[in-house]
This record gives sequence, structure tokens and C-alpha cells, in this order.
Amino acid sequence: MAPHIRPVSPLFVALVCLAFCSRLSRMKAASICTNSQTGCHFLSLANLFDRVIHHSARMHGISNDLHSEFELYFLPSKNRVSRNCHTSTILTPNGKENAQRIAREELTEVILKLLLAWRDPLWHFHQNMARHHKFNNLSSNKSLEMSEMVHELRKGVQKVAEKMQMLGIISNSLGTLGSREALLASDSPEWRLMNDYNLLYCFRRDSNKIQNYLKILKCRIVPEHGC
Repeated sequence: MAPHIRPVSPLFVALVCLAFCSRLSRMKAASICTNSQTGCHFLSLANLFDRVIHHSARMHGISNDLHSEFELYFLPSKNRVSRNCHTSTILTPNGKENAQRIAREELTEVILKLLLAWRDPLWHFHQNMARHHKFNNLSSNKSLEMSEMVHELRKGVQKVAEKMQMLGIISNSLGTLGSREALLASDSPEWRLMNDYNLLYCFRRDSNKIQNYLKILKCRIVPEHGC
């Protein structure tokens, strides 16, 4: 005798479909974008700022750690520390008040120029670190991570800039992706003549500037979010 098969309720089918579609939607949300592209998770401008600020804080923290290790191993004297950095050709606002005064576009450009200017020097620094016998693999890995973070942070700040342009907060005239000023700083022979300690000193200084400028820019544009 054939078993009795009960008909499936249309409501049950609808609920199963709804649950499956909801799960699929959450899976698609793993892809992040800055605008309303299909199949990606929309991030607000405040969220994008929080991400790059967190990233910059991590990057600056690594530079502090490596700087401390250099001081521990080499104990550089004051006359060995050069205050002339290869990024000195990039005009940066001095202090919080000056950074708050300049145009949003200009402050965004400064951040991107600084990040681009450190592209080649940090890779060179990592290669030198890998050859230092006094440093362990952890230190070498930190230098590699720092180099990669500059690249990732620059992409993140570019996304922030694109979002601000889309919202009409800044103009579409940012010309920093191939900035002659930043590229000249990155290719400058000056950083090639600097020892590793001075190179790290300069990056620690610039990474602190980048972090502070990002915080200032966020508070000028979305002050209601954690400012």
C-alpha cells in the first residue's frame, strides 16, 4: 500500500524561499563597495573613514615597534639622526589648526601624496631588514606588513575620496594618483642615501601625520560619528 503523501503548504514553500534568499543576500554582503553596485555591501562614508583610520593606526603602531627595536639594537647617537626626509618636498600642514583650515581636497591630496611617496622606500627597507642578522623573522615580517599596509591604505583612501566625490563633498579634480610631486619623492635618490634608522624615523613621522590628517578630515566631514 502506497504511503499517503501530504501536499506541501504554499506558505511553507514561501518561508523556505525567504530564508534561503536572506542567507544568500548575507553571503553577497561580504563584497564591499562605495556605491550602489549590484551584489556588494554598501558602506557609508563614516564606515570607510573608520576603516582607513584603524588601518593607519595599525601601520603607525608597527612603525613605532620597529623604531624601538632599532634603538635597542643600534642605540643611534643624535648626530646620526637626520631630520631631512625625502618627503620634505611635499608641503604638509603643520599642526591641527592648520590642517583644519586647508580645503578638504587639499588635505586629501596631501594624504595620498605621502602614501605614494613611501611606496618604493618601504620595499627597499624591508629588503634591508631581511638581510639584518640582528633582527628575527618577526621584525622582518613587520617591515613587510608595513610596506603592504601603505599600498592597502592608499587604495582605502582613494575609495574614501571617490565616495566624497560621489556625494559632492569634494571636487572631481584630485590629481594624486600619478602625482609628479609624490612620484619624484618616491624615486628620489635622497632616501637611498639614508640609513635604515633615519628612513624608519621619517616614516614614523609621516605615518603619524597621515593618521592625524585622516581623523581631522573625518571630523570635518562627518562630525556626528565619533568626533
